[in-house]
Amino acid sequence: MSELNNFPIPLLGFAAFSGTGKTTLLEKLIPLLCEQGLNIALVKHSHHNIELDKPGKDSYRLRKAGACQLLLAGTERAVIFHEYGDKQDKKLIEQLRLLDCEQLDLVLVEGYRDEAFNKIELHREACEKPFLFPTDASIIALACDVKQSSCALTQLDINSPAELQAFVMNYVKSSFKGE
Repeated sequence: MSELNNFPIPLLGFAAFSGTGKTTLLEKLIPLLCEQGLNIALVKHSHHNIELDKPGKDSYRLRKAGACQLLLAGTERAVIFHEYGDKQDKKLIEQLRLLDCEQLDLVLVEGYRDEAFNKIELHREACEKPFLFPTDASIIALACDVKQSSCALTQLDINSPAELQAFVMNYVKSSFKGE
């Protein structure tokens, strides 16, 4: 079992090719899960250089001065910048270690589709991409717009955030029972 599957709180990924609608679906799903009382973190992978700070601002200047971590704390939120010395993608587990798990009930992950941890595959026929589940044993359900007779996994309607919310809630409940 991978280190990811032994993470201290439920971890669930959403795997799909670009253009499938991962972010749009998560935008609809997260509020439904929050209404159920869950505190959720989301890890979103990007292959691009991320720059959220504004040049000229104090936090930007201090980070560029060499601080390897900078916590920007305000009245409504805090943002931590973690600078990496090397310029290469980090494994998911390295990113998860940055989270305060004591404050969380669930971590959702968008991306990292090639890593071994429980995921829901999102698939739309119009995207004309191959399925991931035949070669990824970490996929535990398929959310698609057309039912697949060749798939033995739980199938969900990708256009029904409420259906996915029910699946995720059951996943979280079963994860805590397994403790």
